[in-house]
Amino acid sequence: MLKSTFKFLGWTILGIITFLVLYLISVYLISKITVNSDVAQVEEKDAVSIYILSNGVHTDIVVPIVNDTKDWRNEIQFGQTQSKDSLMNYIAFGWGDKGFYLDTPEWSDLKASTALKAAFGVSSSAMHTTFFKQLKEGDDCKRILISKENYQKLVTFISDSFTDSIHPQWIEGHSYGRKDAFYEAKGSYSLFYTCNTWANCALKAANQKASLWTVYDKGIFCHYK
Repeated sequence: MLKSTFKFLGWTILGIITFLVLYLISVYLISKITVNSDVAQVEEKDAVSIYILSNGVHTDIVVPIVNDTKDWRNEIQFGQTQSKDSLMNYIAFGWGDKGFYLDTPEWSDLKASTALKAAFGVSSSAMHTTFFKQLKEGDDCKRILISKENYQKLVTFISDSFTDSIHPQWIEGHSYGRKDAFYEAKGSYSLFYTCNTWANCALKAANQKASLWTVYDKGIFCHYK
């Protein structure tokens, strides 16, 4: 009996290790495959400027607050931030696991239950929005010029990620700073669909260069060197 138990545990551990190795190899290799590599260049006068922004782990999609295509102030209100500052020009959208967002302000606050729920896709999600007056391009912030037609597709993708695309449900009382807010979102975070997967899918929806599949930020940024 004891021998069988140890044998079972041994095969279980081996299976877990094999899965993790294959997962990490797949994450690295597949993220290097570019989609929409032949995207047409757009003249700046005819384009919309968007940004991809990383904090080193998580990727946000940053867009103009207002242009001819979309006025985000109708859904994401300045008054729902602590600062209530309306002198902003851009808004960043970052989809992610609700438990991580709301209950884990610091890595030291991470609970095993939160991590397990997120890894296996059994928790709900949230959208984190942050207002910016301006952004500075660098290794962690890339500017992309896209057509108005493709920007409309990006707007649709982002809007459809909220539980209510017309009236996003504000999660009151939660923020990381003075110019951000959280909203209820669709879907579940998992090992195969992370915050960066969402951002990558947003770029694909807008017919921009992206990874075939990625779960980490560098899988996006490697296509924008």
